[in-house]
Amino acid sequence: MSLQVQKSFSEQPEHTGKLYLVGTPIGNLEDMTFRAIKTLQSCDIIAAEDTRQTRKLLTHFEITPSMLFSYHEHNKGASGPELIRYIIEGKNLALVSDAGLPAISDPGSDLVKLAIEAGVKVIPIPGPNAALSALIVSGLPTERFTFGGFLPREKKDMRKVLESFDESNGTLLFYESPHRIRKTLIFLEEILGERSIVLARELTKRHEEFVRGSLKECMEWLEEHPPLGEYCLLVEGIREEERKAEREAWWQVLSLEEHVEHYENEGNSRKDAMKKTATDRGLAKRDVYNALIE
Repeated sequence: MSLQVQKSFSEQPEHTGKLYLVGTPIGNLEDMTFRAIKTLQSCDIIAAEDTRQTRKLLTHFEITPSMLFSYHEHNKGASGPELIRYIIEGKNLALVSDAGLPAISDPGSDLVKLAIEAGVKVIPIPGPNAALSALIVSGLPTERFTFGGFLPREKKDMRKVLESFDESNGTLLFYESPHRIRKTLIFLEEILGERSIVLARELTKRHEEFVRGSLKECMEWLEEHPPLGEYCLLVEGIREEERKAEREAWWQVLSLEEHVEHYENEGNSRKDAMKKTATDRGLAKRDVYNALIE
């Protein structure tokens, strides 16, 4: 991919339109921004995941688009290029999802890619996001976090996804449906062991709810309180004691030289292999070097 620099508010040919990604409320209509309303009012076309849902939003804010276009997972192959053609012909297009930010767990990201490839300016109109809103009130660490969308349905596939995360990923954020949440928590406990989690639902709405506790405690809660509404699931990242155990588990039976050779066999230089060995053993790199030359 060649380097591309976009300055969203610089001048561009008048005959070319723009693609606006417009954040919409995740429940509470008062979260709609003035800029979002102004953008939807001014755009020639609004592309929506569910036009029925979006029409309710537009009616509430007295917005009447020239064109309301359907764009979703099942028609993106045909609709995407057509929408880009409209933009190239000079029409400004606003993309919205059913709720929250478009292109997060929906096909909006595919439209953005098409727009960039066509040289179309893509402009974000910030708004609410369920996962981040849940994270900031979760009580779990926010310094590092990873959004994983919806987890796979099968345990073996879920395991592969979870095992791809390590200590650098921090708090894990997922979306989950009410009819799958119990099964997902059971799998998480089997795969990860005991973790602190947060179940967040009905964010920004009247029945907004946060359930904080261990996986076991939250499973017991759901037994007495049947799941309702879509969930944001936040999972505590790997703990320091777990990280230490993982680092120490495999190399305990190795000599210092064997430890270094292990990393060299993986393709590391002698220098990097000694550095990794020192990190595993909690030693200074010079100590490893000195021990090996004695």
